[in-house]
Amino acid sequence: MSGILQKMMGIGGMTDQVVAMDLLIAAKSGVRNYAMALTDTGTPEIKATLTKQLEEAIDLHEKISMYLIELGWYHPWYVSRFS
Repeated sequence: MSGILQKMMGIGGMTDQVVAMDLLIAAKSGVRNYAMALTDTGTPEIKATLTKQLEEAIDLHEKISMYLIELGWYHPWYVSRFS
């Protein structure tokens, strides 16, 4: 997108960061939704499928988070019990 259009739309140079953070929020929402669906499952087959999908969603969230941390765009707060 050209600089003029970015200024007109009010997004400036933040486009990549905004899109990346939106992706992270969507990934987090996916993890939450799979976890909730898993608690309401009725059969072992569905539970196994949802568990696999939940694990994949967690992995995706981790990859996105780590990428954004490396770029300096995401600063999660955490307390390590080993520090």
